[in-house]
This record gives sequence, structure tokens and C-alpha cells, in this order.
Amino acid sequence: MIPLSATMKRVSRPARASSNTKRRNTTHKAGKSGHIRIIGGQWRGRKLPVIDAEGLRPTTDRNKETLFNWLMQYTQNARCLDVFAGAGSLGLEALSRYATSCDFIELDKQAREQLVDNLRTLAVPKESSTTVHAGDALAVLPQLNKLPYDIVFVDPPFNKGLVEPTLNALDALALVQQGSHIYVEHEAALPPLSLPDHWQVTKEKHTSALRYFLIEVS
Repeated sequence: MIPLSATMKRVSRPARASSNTKRRNTTHKAGKSGHIRIIGGQWRGRKLPVIDAEGLRPTTDRNKETLFNWLMQYTQNARCLDVFAGAGSLGLEALSRYATSCDFIELDKQAREQLVDNLRTLAVPKESSTTVHAGDALAVLPQLNKLPYDIVFVDPPFNKGLVEPTLNALDALALVQQGSHIYVEHEAALPPLSLPDHWQVTKEKHTSALRYFLIEVS
């Protein structure tokens, strides 16, 4: 059983209320189901249902393949954190590729419950300490009581101003350390980010709509 963290309290929805669920403009109606596909590792080819939570935006298979090619030598036995989990596509992919554990953070109740069900479907071992935390990401991060993570996925909803505050929180709370890798995906129009001096962008790609890149903490 993959528990929802009993210590994580759901925050109220005003202001940043919807900030924890990745959204886009879409013609799909909320509540309809889709699926994500795991593209590598022990669960390769598995399709898992996801709720279209008013426009949930899972990372595309193409971007996911690029990312995990970048992370190929780092994923096995890694401790991972999926900050704006949504469907959990990135964290689930990491677990499939033999990451030791992944903490997921998700505000939307339906998306979170579907993610928990998918973890049960995949029979993720209890000893992996994989947990789905309920709440707004920036409120939950200070409550995480774990060793620094090896890999962190930061793919927040667009146009919410969440990228830089999240990266600052990871640094200030010591949730990453030397050798950690942080994947960031954001809208192409976002101005250049101000990163700590000891963080280096090692891989980067962009499209007309988005930019995605990998940071190494040194």
C-alpha cells in the first residue's frame, strides 16, 4: 500500500490553489480519463490511466525519452522527488528504471488518488518508502524530512511563477546536494532563471512552446 502522508495537510485553494497541478488549455472535459505510458525499465510498455484534471499536462513521451537518456547513469538506486507530480509520469518512469524511491507532491485530489492507485497497480514495494504527499508543493517542501534527493523533477503548471521559488526552496531547504540532478520544464517565454552559483545547466532543449533542461548541483 502506498500511503498518503499523514503529516501533510491540504492547504486552502485561494491564490496558489491550483498551482500544484500541471494545466494547459484543452478541449478535454475535466473528469475524462486518458493514459500515460512507461517507456523504459521493468514496466516498459505499461499504460496507466490518468484523470484529466482540468487539463493535466503529463510530459510527452518524446521529452521523457530525452530526459531519461540524460539521466541514464544516475537513475538506478536514486532517491527521487516529483514536485508537481500531476499524473506522476516522471516519478513512475524513474521507479520503472530502478530508482530506490520517489516522493510525489500533488494538490488535486482526483489526480492524487489516481496516482496512488497506479502505484498499487505496479506493486511498488513498501520498502521503497515511496509516498504521495497531499498539498501545495511550496507548502509541502519544508515538511519533507528526508536525506537530500538524488533526482528532482520540477515541471510546474505554466504561467504561475512557480519555477524559481521552487528551485530556491530546494536549495534553501538542502533537499539537494553535490551530485544531485534537477530536471526543469517551463514555458518558453519565461525569462532566464537566476540559479545558485554551484548549480550548472548540463543539458538543454527547447521548442516553440517550452524549455526543458537538466541542472547538476556541484
